[in-house]
Amino acid sequence: MNTRHKKRLIEQQMNHLFIFLTAVVLSACVFVPRTTEVYDADCRIQSKQMTMEPVQIARLAQCTGSGCGALLVVAGATAAASAVVSGSIVVVGNVAYWFEKQGRCVRE
Repeated sequence: MNTRHKKRLIEQQMNHLFIFLTAVVLSACVFVPRTTEVYDADCRIQSKQMTMEPVQIARLAQCTGSGCGALLVVAGATAAASAVVSGSIVVVGNVAYWFEKQGRCVRE
């Protein structure tokens, strides 16, 4: 076995280890918007606020074989897409709730 072949084999093993560790850490999470009610002491009213909440939908730690890489890519893309969509919903929702709060706020 020549040095070049050994290097390539080590790189492949490192890539597999990286994929496995990333899968364990990632564990197929998605982000969902969540609405909560908070009390605004200045206005003396209950108002709403949106946040993003991570939700685990699957565990990828038991992933094995060549399909593991593809599954990891799909899980990562799903998590990223859900973060973008949920983040947009949270921003728009919080702006709407802010306007609603301003209309109901009575400061003394």
